[in-house]
Amino acid sequence: MEFRHLGRSGLVVSEISYGNWITHGSQVEEDAAVACVHAALDEGITTFDTADVYAQGRAEEVLGRALRGQRRDGLEIFSKLYWPVGPGRNDRGLSRKHVIRAVEESLRRLGTDYLDLYQAHRFDHATPLEETLRAFDDLVRQGKVLYVGVSEWRADEIERALKIADEMGLDRIVSNQPQYNMLWRVIESEVVPLCEREGVGQIVWSPIAQGVLTGKYKPGQPPPAGSRATDEKSGAHFVRRYLDDQDLLTRVQELAPLAAEAGLSPAQLAVAWVLQNPNVSSAIIGASRPEQVRDNVKAAGVRLDAGLMSRIDELLSEFVQRDPSLTASPKERP
Repeated sequence: MEFRHLGRSGLVVSEISYGNWITHGSQVEEDAAVACVHAALDEGITTFDTADVYAQGRAEEVLGRALRGQRRDGLEIFSKLYWPVGPGRNDRGLSRKHVIRAVEESLRRLGTDYLDLYQAHRFDHATPLEETLRAFDDLVRQGKVLYVGVSEWRADEIERALKIADEMGLDRIVSNQPQYNMLWRVIESEVVPLCEREGVGQIVWSPIAQGVLTGKYKPGQPPPAGSRATDEKSGAHFVRRYLDDQDLLTRVQELAPLAAEAGLSPAQLAVAWVLQNPNVSSAIIGASRPEQVRDNVKAAGVRLDAGLMSRIDELLSEFVQRDPSLTASPKERP
């Protein structure tokens, strides 16, 4: 495993982190989830990402039990808040009330007394940004949170947060957690340049595009049994936008020989590709089986040559999403 700083902060994280969105508490049984976490630990992953909304808290509980007995100071545990976690009007968003209550619940479920990173899962248009940042800063000063970050925020939202933090003398955000892969590159034109300038690192999710970049979804064929596309509980709707494009699926098949040239599987190539971006601090992988973890971690430390990167660009260019406006938070709290 290789390690990088989280943005310009002093916190060091594993290049590949383990995330349990969809899988823990919903898609796979707990023994399988625990086996995946232990495989991640065995492979040198020290960074684990979750959120209170994943399986309505069950994902945090499973992760907490899976990490029990590990040396806490040797781990970096991240969680997030924003989406509804209860029926109440204040069980969502980034109000001070919800931030303070949500972190206590996450700490309880995870079985830890602090989070290494606490992230605003989306931008909350209904709460003054000053209120959220002050609440985050209070958590840092209380030692319940060591660093704060955001997820799926636009460049102007990140810039506003940094400006307010500087003006008010609050802790700055050190990270953003966006979707990023060979096909979804909406952060490159605005978010990445800003974050490089301001010392904010990217912790990217979906580096293999929900499994599409592995090549397992063949054009003209039904999805493989047991794959994410066949399981509504595992986010099948996220994959369908790709599966409807037969030309894309055909083109993705051509990644396999490029991966082979580099001595990688298509999945390893996809993870290694996002790690070539110097603003990426870590790439989040998920798994329903330990062997998936063991396969994906082989992308750590891989350096792809410029020629291969260019060939990937040429192969997929007509299918790539680049519009920064595609990063959007709900205008009203869900």
